Amino acid sequence: MKAVVVVGAQWGDEGKGKVVDYLASSFDYIARYQGGHNAGHTVLWNGKRFILQLVPSGILRPGKIAVIGSGVVFDPQAFLSEVNALAEAGIDVAGRLFVSNRAHLILPYHRQLDQLSETARAEGKIGTTSRGIGPAYEDKMARRGLRVGDLLDPENFCRKLESVIREKSAVAEAAYGQPLDAGRLAESYLDLSERIRDYVADTAALLWRAAAGGRSILFEGAQGTMLDIDHGTYPYVTSSNATAGGAATGLGFPPTRINGVIGVTKAYTTRVGNGPFPAEMPELEAGEVRHRGVEFGAVTGRPRRCGWLDLVMLRYAVRLNGIDALVVTKLDVFDTQREIQVAVGYRYKGSPVEEMPAEAETLARVTPEYRTLPGWCTSTSGIHRAEELPPAARDYLHFVSDHLGVEIGMISTGPEREATIVQPGTRLASWLA
Repeated sequence: MKAVVVVGAQWGDEGKGKVVDYLASSFDYIARYQGGHNAGHTVLWNGKRFILQLVPSGILRPGKIAVIGSGVVFDPQAFLSEVNALAEAGIDVAGRLFVSNRAHLILPYHRQLDQLSETARAEGKIGTTSRGIGPAYEDKMARRGLRVGDLLDPENFCRKLESVIREKSAVAEAAYGQPLDAGRLAESYLDLSERIRDYVADTAALLWRAAAGGRSILFEGAQGTMLDIDHGTYPYVTSSNATAGGAATGLGFPPTRINGVIGVTKAYTTRVGNGPFPAEMPELEAGEVRHRGVEFGAVTGRPRRCGWLDLVMLRYAVRLNGIDALVVTKLDVFDTQREIQVAVGYRYKGSPVEEMPAEAETLARVTPEYRTLPGWCTSTSGIHRAEELPPAARDYLHFVSDHLGVEIGMISTGPEREATIVQPGTRLASWLA
């Protein structure tokens, strides 16, 4: 039995969608453990572009089982919209897509509160997608959230909902001068409950039975390490544990049964929204990389901030997650770059920084130390074998691997499934065998 976690090693948007879709061919179950429908995983397959927000990327592989765990905050409307889009594309999910009965619901008032809160921050905005993710997790931790299982019990759901709306409307009125618009919420969501009923299951038990039966499981996170609520660039983070440890808590799966962790990083770095970004490029260079890499949010369309590869951040991600193998995506974006900068260290007030600063204010003031490497100025797009890469591209990858002390098991040279190099003899290759 193999159970492997795929985690973003940067600020999200590393290309996990394509990576999970590729790896899924070698696993039986693909399970999402945190986040909500604010993160879009883009997969190109069979000439079509799929943007998956809640449904694990492995659903595009025939016969694979996809699981949405209790660590995910679940919007039934977004889920059904996604399922309908898959059906229209000829992807049958019947009997192979399951949602945890313990997953917390995102309700319309969460979106309203998200928007009100972000507006009230003025210049201190975090840069949320205003999809209700944070307020839903807030209710979960405050023990007033409603869960998918509640939705399947109409009497229980209506009773709990009435109590929560009364409390939250009073808070919204006092804090923002605007009451909540509950409307016909109960009626509309009870209608949704009948449409999701067949997907609901005790997914922790489902995965345990699968593991006990020798089935393989691939765990899929959303966002990335630097957006983790505990270990990211707080407060410019998401509201859940995007690091590998979230796989155990977000799916109810024993951590002792997890065999390995795959980290995904771009050949450069991006982030969306506000917050510190030490290796950020000047806008002239960032604009070129953004254009070549099509660096716009899959869900929001927001342009991403672009920067050089940050090995300080990646070392931190390797340690936090216990990354055994790296996947490097978008190597081809550097095909026209004459020189490539790599951040290998930080200095703060003239002194070297030994560990990732905990405070966002400190990280915003560090000065990165760069190494300059030559570019390769030739196309790597669609190359399938590592030995066919230009020597300078291979040197770049070796430099990253040696600096981090972690193997690079896979390289992506384009958005399509086929534009993938798997390094033979690596641990990652053994998981695909």
